Amino acid sequence: MNRIAIADTPPKKRSLGQNFLKDPAVSARIVRSIDVHPDDMILEIGPGAGALTNLIAERRPAYLLLLEKDRFWAARHGEWAGDRPFPCRPVLMDALNFAWEKLDGNWKIVGNLPYNVASPLIWDIVSRARAYETAVFMVQKEVGQRLASPPGCREYGALSVWVQSFCRVERLFTVPPGAFDPPPKVYSAVMRFTPRREPLLCASEALSRLLKLCFQQRRKQLRNILKAFWGDEPEAFLASQGLHPEARPEQLGPKQFQMLANIIF
Repeated sequence: MNRIAIADTPPKKRSLGQNFLKDPAVSARIVRSIDVHPDDMILEIGPGAGALTNLIAERRPAYLLLLEKDRFWAARHGEWAGDRPFPCRPVLMDALNFAWEKLDGNWKIVGNLPYNVASPLIWDIVSRARAYETAVFMVQKEVGQRLASPPGCREYGALSVWVQSFCRVERLFTVPPGAFDPPPKVYSAVMRFTPRREPLLCASEALSRLLKLCFQQRRKQLRNILKAFWGDEPEAFLASQGLHPEARPEQLGPKQFQMLANIIF
């Protein structure tokens, strides 16, 4: 398969958040973390110059789907696809518009996500994609801290609760700016997401509504945040969890938020 040097590529597009991974050791570590087997179906988000794609291709998965928003790189991967000894389909599209709920089969998802879309994209994937075994994403280090943060921490928020309600989150390793071209101003983190098999304890729409309501006013007490919905049942629930009405949102864990959403909505 033909390869192209990052130095020979078109100028990086800031609008697409393009920071191409150039460190082969980091690329290899990410691909090892998704553990590609010959019967695996792999979906890569934003393959760009192919730092991860090339290594995935060497492992010859059963199928490789590439979502690429940049026309140049979508076309280039279209040229490369014919040289690969397995089905490979590049698609020119924004991953934010992908129908994640329509994935059929057991997929592994991977990508070096643009910083500006990582949070909403992960929010969608973990809640809408039902047919995936694992996902490994590189994100801004601060976003990684929020994704994996436990209750009670400063970084804990709506994104933490939402993502942890649907999957187990672990930080695998951090990546310095020098591993990219051009180098970003911040460190990155490689995160792994493993879907939970147990269903939510409430409707996902109810959970989303409660999280937005609570964390938009995270410094207020729950009784004040939820005054329009307050009554004996929410207060009794908090008491059963060892919490007071004066508790603040960051004191509740993901399952407690699900149970509260079920009561209120």
